[in-house]
Amino acid sequence: MRKVILLLAVLSTAVFAKEPKDDEPIPGISKKTQGMRHMPGFFNLHWDEKKGALWMEIDKFGSEFLYVDSLPAGLGSNDVGLDRGQPGESRVVAFQRVGPKVLLVQHNEQYRATSDSAPERQSVAEAFATSIIWGGTIGAEEGSKVLVDVTSLVLSDVHHVSATLKSTGQGVFKLDDKRSAVYLPGTKSFPRNTELEATLTFAGEEPGAYVREVVPEPTAITLRERHSFIQLPGPGFNSRAADPRAGFFGPQVLDFGVPVGEQLRRHFIARHRMTPGKPLVYYVDPAAPEPIRGALLEGASWWAAAFEAAGFRFEVKLLPADADPMDVRYNVIQWVHRSTRGWSYGGGTIDPRTGEILSGHVTLGSQRVRQDYMIFESLLSPWKSSSKEEDPRMLAASLARIRQLAAHEVGHSLGLEHNFAASMHGRASVMDYPHPLVKLTPGGALDLSDAYATGIGEWDKLAIGWGYAEKPEAERTKLLTDGLARGLRFLSDEDARPAGSASPVAHLWDNGTDAAEELTRVLDVRQKALAAFGPEAIREGVPMAILSDVLVPAYLFHRYQTEAAAKSIGGQDYTYAVRGDGQVPVRAIPPEAQRRALSAVLSTLSPAVLTLPDRIVQLLPPHPQGWSRTRESFPTRTGLTFDPTSAAEAAAHQSLSLLLEPERAARLVVQTAPGLGEVIDGVLNATWRAAPRKGSEGSVQRAVDDVALEDLLGLARDVHTSPEARATALLSLRGLSAWAASQSSTEPARRAHLAWAVERIARIDLEPSLKASEPVEPPPGMPIGSFMCGDGTGLH
Repeated sequence: MRKVILLLAVLSTAVFAKEPKDDEPIPGISKKTQGMRHMPGFFNLHWDEKKGALWMEIDKFGSEFLYVDSLPAGLGSNDVGLDRGQPGESRVVAFQRVGPKVLLVQHNEQYRATSDSAPERQSVAEAFATSIIWGGTIGAEEGSKVLVDVTSLVLSDVHHVSATLKSTGQGVFKLDDKRSAVYLPGTKSFPRNTELEATLTFAGEEPGAYVREVVPEPTAITLRERHSFIQLPGPGFNSRAADPRAGFFGPQVLDFGVPVGEQLRRHFIARHRMTPGKPLVYYVDPAAPEPIRGALLEGASWWAAAFEAAGFRFEVKLLPADADPMDVRYNVIQWVHRSTRGWSYGGGTIDPRTGEILSGHVTLGSQRVRQDYMIFESLLSPWKSSSKEEDPRMLAASLARIRQLAAHEVGHSLGLEHNFAASMHGRASVMDYPHPLVKLTPGGALDLSDAYATGIGEWDKLAIGWGYAEKPEAERTKLLTDGLARGLRFLSDEDARPAGSASPVAHLWDNGTDAAEELTRVLDVRQKALAAFGPEAIREGVPMAILSDVLVPAYLFHRYQTEAAAKSIGGQDYTYAVRGDGQVPVRAIPPEAQRRALSAVLSTLSPAVLTLPDRIVQLLPPHPQGWSRTRESFPTRTGLTFDPTSAAEAAAHQSLSLLLEPERAARLVVQTAPGLGEVIDGVLNATWRAAPRKGSEGSVQRAVDDVALEDLLGLARDVHTSPEARATALLSLRGLSAWAASQSSTEPARRAHLAWAVERIARIDLEPSLKASEPVEPPPGMPIGSFMCGDGTGLH
């Protein structure tokens, strides 16, 4: 016992001996960092190998710099969205010293006063909170420099991985500091930026399905997070005010320093600082293999023509072996792998004070080209012989798409928004989403030679000229007004993405100047592709069940052009007009144009269009063990077997949900013609009231009828539907019930079908809370997973 007491006394003395006294001087930095690994740069770093601690010299107290988080090593799941190379938040911060403490303060850039009055600026600064996002204690000091242990900052979850996993239903994960450490290969310092990186492990007990799919031990997710401290640029950059017609994104602020008569909210565009004679250079990730690498280099280089017209140079090169993509001086096009196909996106590091892009960053999903390749396999059924020779058209078209994708995402990193109105003006912009333009030759063969455009479009040159050229504002404004006079128009995501959007020109994945006419042409292409579809759509040795997955792009080839045509029905032709520019803000769509569009969309409900021939169905066995069905497969109500009726149901639901969408219905009830009643009558005439079919077409017809009934019921019961639209839908349901009750048939399936309609509609009164049943959904069209700010393509 005495030995134990003596040992405790010795240990206690040793511990207390290490604690510095209050009057003990703080050591110098040179002495403190002796024997450590030194990394000089924007902030000098020192690595203590023995203690696993990272120290940083700070001498810039009160000087603002940019703090950006990112994810150098990701999860690999599109659905969760934690991608390799994913950028995070940009913050304007500064270090502040208070006695022995150092605080990292994030300034509030959303609110400011651009005023010569210091009290006015101070009043705004004090009116809105700042955030102290980290604090540390000084460990050494020399002159104006201090040394601080920043290990706790580096090992923090600044990218909010835990919150992302929780919000995507993947479980509750917490950072485990025992399984986390500074990641030295990613911890570096450059002249204009300092990079701090950590390997972080997140522990959880009930991981979700997406985590279990991609993590070797799902209860322990190990990723890497990076903290970038970036020098803010010096003077010489002039912020450029945004124009709603020009198609640029950028920071927005409330400026309390503007005169009372001016708008409080100010919009700036994001753009690079350009120097005449010095090129803006983008670098392609060498991880991209050939021939994809060459396509990326070529597609990104398309922007050189726009910058040349604006008076500047633009170049694209392969990232040199001795270059570090972490260096903020490089604009990088990164090649990223995930477990499934997903979004690509472009952006960069932006000074939120001015809109200056400090570095561009593009993320391209590696499965995109494989998906495009399969689309063309589906359309061409090219594997005709056992020689396994590749049809060159497939790779050529796929690489054409990759060139366009590279140009598109680089466009985002240059400051450009999507322009979903461009396809209505002859492929005027790579910032649109391009559907492959497949033509029929005079002999009836599919022609892919013009599947995707080459080079940037007329709109792209206009936008770069407006956003980058150093010209007087009046000349740049004239560029816009001249473009408007030529028919060029800018409309973006909120105009195109919602199912009930009203613009007849803002579409994703469309072609042509007349959406209804193009839908009819696309249906002809689809019919030709399905007529040729067979075992030749897959290579020899591939399980025949995979043929059903390859069938999806051909069967649903019309899905996006259907959406484009539907927008004319109950739509409004509007522009981002500003006062005095001569544009007509809103035009009504002529009734005859709406009726043509309605007729085209209704044609997609025909049993003749949706019924797969028996010869195809008989080629599609259940998926074997190890090649299971996925969400990319057709839905089924028949267990393991292929279900052609559910495929038709899914396709019909897409068309009907567009026609019977609540916002569209609300617009239809207030316009003169066609009204909501006429549209619903058109739907019922094309489905329930159409002449009954027999055999496979009869089964498909009844399935489509049921979808029409459920979608109409959904419109009547949706709390977001306007009262008048609900009343119209309910009256139509009553009429359908009376019609079905008056019909007679000797066919058992037909009799049951009619009786079900009467019974289903009768329940509206018996069950006031009745909701429509959920129809089967088609396989995903756009990329799987979380939508980012950039591109998302893919037809299937």
